[in-house]
This record gives sequence, structure tokens and C-alpha cells, in this order.
Amino acid sequence: MARKLLRDLPGSDLYYMSKFTQGDEEEKGIRTFEGSVRLLFPDFFREYTGLIVFISLGAVVRMIAPVLKDKKVDPAVVVIDDRGDHAISVLSGHLGGANELTREVARLIGANPVITTASDVQQTIPVDLFGRSFGWELDSFEKATPVSASVVNEEEIAVIQEVGERNWWQYPDKPIPPQIKSYDSFAAAWDATFQAALVVTHRLLTPEETVRFLGNGVVYRPKTIVIGIGCNRGTSAAEIESVITETLLEQKLSIKSVRTLATINIKADEEGLLAVCEKYGWPLETYTPDELNEMPMSEKSDTVFRFTGAYGVSEPAALRAAQADKPLLTKKKSGNVTISLAIWQGEGTR
Repeated sequence: MARKLLRDLPGSDLYYMSKFTQGDEEEKGIRTFEGSVRLLFPDFFREYTGLIVFISLGAVVRMIAPVLKDKKVDPAVVVIDDRGDHAISVLSGHLGGANELTREVARLIGANPVITTASDVQQTIPVDLFGRSFGWELDSFEKATPVSASVVNEEEIAVIQEVGERNWWQYPDKPIPPQIKSYDSFAAAWDATFQAALVVTHRLLTPEETVRFLGNGVVYRPKTIVIGIGCNRGTSAAEIESVITETLLEQKLSIKSVRTLATINIKADEEGLLAVCEKYGWPLETYTPDELNEMPMSEKSDTVFRFTGAYGVSEPAALRAAQADKPLLTKKKSGNVTISLAIWQGEGTR
């Protein structure tokens, strides 16, 4: 079974005791060891994001206990019994991906997946994973545990969603429970009765909204903000980053909701832009002058056209990358940088 998983799980490594050597370990990249596997777990926890262990559940619990840190950093741990009848999600079921790994392993070896996290058993919203498949970020884990308790205890839940993908319910054969109510704005939910709130927005909340909804609530940041950028050749990363962060703050938007940066293709090698994208993990999308000229613009610049072949850069680039018809911020010029903002209108957002 272990060798089958090595073959079928891309990027996996296999370790077993040297007494089980078959002679082809070097050829297949299999690593053997002497002594207790318990001594290897500190290194495994540092080096891998997921561990599949063919040892009894109780033994695994005792071995990993001394190296546990936090569910936000611990790897997924899945235990398989000696006969391969059961694949058991043991650690980091949600954030670490152990539940997903358990299902995949069970599928590959024909085992029964054993998953005990309450939201999976009850088929409801997993608070710490809500929207993760779309790239949403949980703003803070501070209230994640009490909000999760409210969800699994079937209390009244308000989902306030201003932006982002709307197809977040992941159980096609089960309707959304009646105690989970959705609202498309804070105003619509203001007078509602609820015990916990899940807020999906790219906006920075006002003090009044924070008090009303985050007493027992969490905020998710969907990837909806598209930044169109134009800049002079050689503009530093520091200046570009400063203009972006200042503009987002002026617009009361969270930097965690930035989806992508967009610009003209002649800026594809602009070092400052590339450095900022690398720092924040943002993709850089580039377009030809013809592609930019196809987009609506608040004003066309003959000067920009003479140098680039496009009548504008930041605004049409933002609109094209966002699949939008109008910008949130038409254009702002600051030093060597021109910036525009648009809200992503792609699949699932309408």
C-alpha cells in the first residue's frame, strides 16, 4: 500500500525501517532508517505538509504529541491501519488539509475515510476553511473557535457577503440549513437576530460595523481587488508599494483582498513591479496595446499612445483583468506611478 501511494501521490516520499528492505530502494528513491520512527517526527513536521502513517492510531498520537505546535502550522496527519481498511484524519483536518488528504488516500487504496471534524460530519460551513477553495483569507483566527461552535451547534448564523464568489455552499445534495441566513449588505443584516456572523468583504469595517457584527464574528477577504498600474521605467518597488498601500487605505480596502496587478506588456520585466508582486504573492497580468485599447477609458491620452501604442494603461488594464465595465477608482497619479482599481466580476461573483 505504501509503495502504491508513493507511485500515485505526486511529490511524496516513502520511509520505512531497513528490515523491510527489498533491494530496489535506491532506484525508487525510498528511504530507510534504523531505530524508532518517533525520532524522525520532529524533522517530518518541519519538512512536510502532510504525513501518512501506517501505525496504530494510539501510537501515532503518543509520538506526535511532543512536536505539536498549532493547527495553523502543524502538518496534516493521516493514519492507515495495517490492513488498509481505514484512513483516519488525525491532525490538522481543515487548515492542514488532512481531511482532503484522507479522502484522496482512501480513494487510492480502497479504504474507508474516517473524518470526525464536526462541520464535515454535520455537512455545514467549516469556519476555518470557508471560501478557501476560492482563495479567501480569514482576517483573524481570534473568533474562529467560538464562531465554529455556533455553526456546529446550529445557532442562528448571519452570512453577510458584499463581494466574492456566491457558490460557496459545498454540499449539492443538501440545502443550506434555515438557521444560516445570507445578506448582501450590512444594512440588510443590521436588524437581524443571530449568534454569530461570517462577513465576506474587501472593505475595512467601520467601528459601528465592527461592534455590531464582530462580537462573535469573523471576516473573510475574497480576492476581488484588481490593481491597474502604470509607471515610469525604473520606478522602485518601494515607491510602487507605497502608492498601492496608501491608495487602498484611502479607499478603505484590505490589501488581503488584492487579486492581481495588471499593466501593459512592455512592463512585464519591470523590476519594481515584479518585486512587489513577489513580496505579496500577486500575479502580474500584462496586456498588449490593442487589448487595452479595446477597453472603455474615462479619458484617452495621445501622449501615452505615442510611447506605448495604448491610449491608457492603468484603467483599461484593471478593467480587463477584473472582467469589469467600470472602475472603482478611475485613475490616480502619484510620483512615477499611476494606479486604478476595479472589482473582479468573474465566474461565480454574480
